[in-house]
Amino acid sequence: MHRPFDDPTPRQVQPGEYPALDEALALVNRDVAATLPGQGPLRLMALPPWEEGDPENVYVTLPNGEWWGSPLWQYSPDSPRGEPLSALAAVAEAAQDTVTECLWQAWPVCTVHDLGMHLGEADGRPVWRCAGAGRDPGHVRAAVGELETVHRPLRPNRKRKQN
Repeated sequence: MHRPFDDPTPRQVQPGEYPALDEALALVNRDVAATLPGQGPLRLMALPPWEEGDPENVYVTLPNGEWWGSPLWQYSPDSPRGEPLSALAAVAEAAQDTVTECLWQAWPVCTVHDLGMHLGEADGRPVWRCAGAGRDPGHVRAAVGELETVHRPLRPNRKRKQN
């Protein structure tokens, strides 16, 4: 707990403190590595609660500890929100807010349409959905955590065809 005018100090969440969030962040970090290779993994940071007895506030942050947006929902293993798919959706949404706002770029981006994607759901799983462009319909690009299977990074050392 802290007083209204205190500047609370965030702390890095240690592995195992929030197991569902740890697993979700590992999947989201696979997408970060596939699409933003120089960025480094996102992490979880926590701030003390405003009121005594309340749980701490957990955020998805850039490697330097910067974040944007609201805290993740409060984790409880007995809550429906403690389920792995709910945790994955919450972490993916928070990661997208942080990356987009702190780095000032759309993330993740559909490699087919070069458009920012949004979190959606398909077959009961969180997915990255592209709205399509003009005549192309919207589509699911990949499940959260599986962008490396569809992302084709530029290969600067690849030999080009000579005519």
